[in-house]
Amino acid sequence: MTFAAATELATATNEHLANISNTLIYSAMAVYTLAFFAYIAEWLFGSRSKVGRTAAALTAEAATAKAKGPAVTVKSKGGTAVLERPEVIVRSSAGSRDVPDGPGAHGGDEQGDLYGRIAVSLTVLAFLVELCGVLARAASVQRAPWGNMYEFNITFSTVAVGVYVVLLALKKNVRWLGLFLTTTVLLDLGLAVTVLYTASDQLVPALHSYWLYIHVSTAIFCGAVLYVGAISTLLYLFKDSYENKLAGGGKPGAFASSVLERLPASASLDKFAYRINAAVFPLWTFTIIAGAIWAESAWGRYWGWDPKETWAFITWVAYACYLHARSTAGWKGRKAAYIALIAFGCWLFNYYGVNIFVGGKHSYAGV
Repeated sequence: MTFAAATELATATNEHLANISNTLIYSAMAVYTLAFFAYIAEWLFGSRSKVGRTAAALTAEAATAKAKGPAVTVKSKGGTAVLERPEVIVRSSAGSRDVPDGPGAHGGDEQGDLYGRIAVSLTVLAFLVELCGVLARAASVQRAPWGNMYEFNITFSTVAVGVYVVLLALKKNVRWLGLFLTTTVLLDLGLAVTVLYTASDQLVPALHSYWLYIHVSTAIFCGAVLYVGAISTLLYLFKDSYENKLAGGGKPGAFASSVLERLPASASLDKFAYRINAAVFPLWTFTIIAGAIWAESAWGRYWGWDPKETWAFITWVAYACYLHARSTAGWKGRKAAYIALIAFGCWLFNYYGVNIFVGGKHSYAGV
């Protein structure tokens, strides 16, 4: 066999693996869709008779506070004495309440739990299929499968679901994340296979470095974990508003009650999001340092205020402000949650906005 024939055969083999990768990604999307409907069934068919513990706890506290009243008047011969009653605190300054976690999407019901288990099984299957698609893409180009935005997207969504699966394997109560996770993963993959799709190809010389495996892989992992934290933070804001309304004597709508009652308490969601963000922050710091070292090797300088570098640093500062506010100012409520969402918004802009709309040394990746 001649060299030209061998090269042609290798190219054909690469195209074949790339096609297999595409097929696996589409197959994963199909299974994620089935998982999405199974999660919907878990929420719909889970028992509604076993939810309402948050409402019961907060309504009872509000009723007790109202019954006691602000003060007690005692009449005596010498005049009138007003004795102030202790104020009943329903919501602490830190943003937490002593209310129970919800029973989960299944509502404590066997039928709902069955649908939930089916949904988790389908999610794991979709994760494995997508992982095989990512590996096939890597084999088709004989390099790390994150050389452009399409590859970054499919790898990112795979890692995000992997984080969810690992948390489930560790017996963490995170099944409530499933519906929101599969919804956004489907959107991410839909964007990847349409707008961001890039044919399998080799990298430019600047990316041929072992730092590609170190720097970009940690960036993907950090983004996936921060994404899970952002979902938790967003759900915290909804649950906190729901608890505020109940504590104030209001009556939320039936749909909001059915959904939000099943989530963990706002304090639990807030704590979970904080732990997620705090755990991955050191690795994000390492990601920026690794990028600077790679930049010195590729371009002869550690830092050049390239748009990608700048927004990576802005993201780091935003999360540092969040963690600092939590640890020093004692912010454990909505103010800290807003900072966390702004920080994740910076991460999203660093990936989508900078890559698509802003030119710079990182623009060779294209879409």
